[in-house]
Amino acid sequence: MEWLAYADEADLLNVVLFGCTAKEWREVNPELLKNSNIRDYASIPELTVLSNLETHNAELIKQGYSKEKRFKMLQQIAQYQLKVLEEAEQIKNLPKKI
Repeated sequence: MEWLAYADEADLLNVVLFGCTAKEWREVNPELLKNSNIRDYASIPELTVLSNLETHNAELIKQGYSKEKRFKMLQQIAQYQLKVLEEAEQIKNLPKKI
């Protein structure tokens, strides 16, 4: 996690949610780079979680947590929220009983 010392907050959240920094994503997807960024390809649940992570991160910064501690905490929050949203989507797609 050496990159963590140099990561800005946006990249911290990108790695938590997408597993890579914006720069890493651009390097892997040069054909998409011209008109878009990593967040343009996120799903609605991912964007929802990202918004929530931004709020959580701001609060954790206020509370004085280190970047490494915030990273770990935000990973847990992201995993939990994505799981909940995935389960909600599955429930929504169940056949309706009449």
